[in-house]
Amino acid sequence: MEKEKVVAEEIKSVVREKYGQIAKAPERTSCCGMESAAPSSCCSGSGHEPGFSYSFIGEDYSQLPGYLADADLGLGCGLPTQLAQIKAGDTVVDLGSGAGNDAFVARSVVGDKGRVIGVDMTPEMIEKAQANNRNLGYANVEFRLGEIESLPVPDQTADVVVSNCVLNLVPDKRKAFQEISRILKPGGHFNVSDIVLNGTLPEKLRTEAELYVGCVAGAVQREEYLCFIREAGFTGVKVQKERRVEVPREVLLKYLSEPEIDELRQKNIGIYSVTVWGEKTVAAQK
Repeated sequence: MEKEKVVAEEIKSVVREKYGQIAKAPERTSCCGMESAAPSSCCSGSGHEPGFSYSFIGEDYSQLPGYLADADLGLGCGLPTQLAQIKAGDTVVDLGSGAGNDAFVARSVVGDKGRVIGVDMTPEMIEKAQANNRNLGYANVEFRLGEIESLPVPDQTADVVVSNCVLNLVPDKRKAFQEISRILKPGGHFNVSDIVLNGTLPEKLRTEAELYVGCVAGAVQREEYLCFIREAGFTGVKVQKERRVEVPREVLLKYLSEPEIDELRQKNIGIYSVTVWGEKTVAAQK
């Protein structure tokens, strides 16, 4: 158990450092988002050519109400707010809020009478999100420093919880979903986009991919992921959207042979972006 704690803290330290670097970068430099304006420091040391990017994982936010380009660091893998059924007046908590992208999209829906709370464990991200919010002037949007496994949010605060490509980075996913349940009001729900695996990736490909924080690091099998959710007591669990992340063949060829690539695709082994819904029953008190 002590060894597991040490490993978990090491993972968090690496993630915090990488995302801190991304937050301080002068340009949008995601390894995993829709585009990359410059080579990101989170890609360094992997042995590939400058500018190489896993740019095929994210989805385009730019057409959504509330979108703010300065808050979009390209770190997501879905559009959870789009399917979250957020209503005017709701309290929404965004886990791993980064520079505030999903929080501001949620704010466009909840309006002046609602409330949005972003939580992120990287101080530089919190600072960037707060600066963006000051420019927007939203009095009902706030960003708190904290970890998903121990959220700085009181019990039964949220009507809706959203998260975008963050829970895969959390070492204790079981605890993460228990925390989501704790902060949701009875009858509330969550909607999260995340990266999961189907089948076992070849070791050399997974090792390389895990160098890209926000991509595959920490991802678990799809059914294991859904099991964590059900174990936390959520009902109505469903995958609203599922998309195979099609890694370009030229990328795969850096690590795998042609026959190995064909076998992966024939067996549907690979990386998937999923958007998942779950509800906290009215009877549940925590």
